[in-house]
Amino acid sequence: MNVVDDFFRKSARLDKDVLVSSREKISYRELAQNVFTLSLWFRENFDQGTPVLLVSPNNVFFVTVYLAIMKGGCVCVPVNPSVEPDGFSFVKEKTRAPYAFLHSSVASRLNPEGIYADEKETLEWILNHQKTDYKTGPAMPPDSLAQIIFTSGSTAVPKGVMLTHENLMANTSSILKYLKLCIDDTMMVVLPFFYCYGLSLLHTHLKVGGTLVLNNNFMFLGSVLNELKKYRCTGFAGVPSHFQILLRKSDSFRKNHFPDLRYVTQAGGKLHKAFILEFNQVFPEINFFVMYGQTEATARLSCLSPSMLPPKAGSIGKGIPGVQLKVVDETGHPVAPGETGEIIASGKNIMKGYFEDEEATNATIRNGWLHTGDLGTVDNDGFIYLSARKKEIVKVGGKRVSPKEIEEVIVDMAGVVDCTVEGMEHPVLGEALKATVVRSPQSDFSEEDVRAFCSKRLAPYKIPTEVVFKDQMEVSSTGKKIKGVL
Repeated sequence: MNVVDDFFRKSARLDKDVLVSSREKISYRELAQNVFTLSLWFRENFDQGTPVLLVSPNNVFFVTVYLAIMKGGCVCVPVNPSVEPDGFSFVKEKTRAPYAFLHSSVASRLNPEGIYADEKETLEWILNHQKTDYKTGPAMPPDSLAQIIFTSGSTAVPKGVMLTHENLMANTSSILKYLKLCIDDTMMVVLPFFYCYGLSLLHTHLKVGGTLVLNNNFMFLGSVLNELKKYRCTGFAGVPSHFQILLRKSDSFRKNHFPDLRYVTQAGGKLHKAFILEFNQVFPEINFFVMYGQTEATARLSCLSPSMLPPKAGSIGKGIPGVQLKVVDETGHPVAPGETGEIIASGKNIMKGYFEDEEATNATIRNGWLHTGDLGTVDNDGFIYLSARKKEIVKVGGKRVSPKEIEEVIVDMAGVVDCTVEGMEHPVLGEALKATVVRSPQSDFSEEDVRAFCSKRLAPYKIPTEVVFKDQMEVSSTGKKIKGVL
């Protein structure tokens, strides 16, 4: 089955709103009709499995094109709308995508070469063609590629995570089993849809006929809080920084009452135990789901049930339905309670592999198990606790950042002899970036100069929060730089 047919199986003819924002809204019936109409264009113009780029903020345009690409048998490649031109070119050249859909807010900045359409042209095309009710089929083989999501790895070169139609259907069903969503649920969406966590919100609510309220301005907390009430949202999903801002930066949130808010979910990095317990204390009537996952797992791997709080606060829980999760030592055997090992997972949600990177795929998926690169422990009840990241990735406000990418930019700055970038704890973002820089004897540039240089070539969230200077780097006996030594 095509995953989009699975999403629309019960909801394609609903007259209720599926997407709502301060600027636009659309019903299930109209969305399904538009998706079906546009999907015919993909089938007529591209071979099955052709990659198509999609770069847009969260809006009706994104959702329509995203679903139509997969419904049409092509492969959607969603890209961060704040991507640098070089990053966009890398993804385009890597996938050899012949076509792109770019929202007008990003098209002029990226200066794309080749064929692309914006939201106005896409809507005009749909309106100029006859729309009919959504039709299912033709079926897709379960292992057919549905999307490629590029994510930073332990190097500066992003890797394309290949997710199949079966991956998406399996993970969506698993999430629905533990969240128990229904047609009456309304989700406040502040997470971007180019991110697998954000996409999981879209998938689950499409499947049950729920409503998504799109808010792309989380920093304007007043609008978020107002819309939580206005649209009677039953759910909210966030990364650690969202909850830290709500709890520590917003008196209005703590003092407010949200009678319809049934549950919240947290993933995208570790939220410190203190914040989870604080949320529970302030809002004891709202269920708090702690979750853990990776793009390589389509989104979700584990969940800690609200019923396990506060006794198991700090744990990421256990594997979700359909997912087997365990912590193993270097020989592959499960660790004893209290011992540290690597978290590995298996299930139908595990990616097909990395796009055109057999070496990385074989290193990550071994004997059918996804090796997450995260270190953890287990307790006597089998609950897993994340203890450290084996990989170098830093999650800034839930967004994965490769330190090597930032290092390569800084060392291009005149007068820089050497540089390392690492993560550090941050009261709002969860993790932030710290750059340690060695200057040449003739240079005296400042911390602000380094950040200004980075701002010309990097997205805002990739700019180091802290810059420190050293006379030389510390190195190990093998010649590798040792981070965290000043």
